[in-house]
Amino acid sequence: MCLAVPGKVVAIDDSAEPLTGLIDFGGVQKKTCLEYVSDVKVGEYVIVHVGFALQRLDEESALASLQLFEELGLLEEEFGDAWEQAAKEAGDTGATEHATAEPQDSGSEAR
Repeated sequence: MCLAVPGKVVAIDDSAEPLTGLIDFGGVQKKTCLEYVSDVKVGEYVIVHVGFALQRLDEESALASLQLFEELGLLEEEFGDAWEQAAKEAGDTGATEHATAEPQDSGSEAR
């Protein structure tokens, strides 16, 4: 699912072409194109869809939306580990164990 997610502008790269910024989505930070809201300032909130900030949003509305998205699990769905999410949907409960397990010595490494 693709959502337009509110986020807080934490940094702006004025030298980037196109104009970009670092947006915080409730703890997850992503680089985002700011060309459509080029006069946005650090500390303001924007609505982001597929990597583009589309419009400003007041802080109260942004925080309420982020809280609701968190409660519904939509932030994890949108920003979580895609491989882990796919494994959960497929019913592989051991996927995270496999992904985090220590690499095994296959015996074929050069010594």
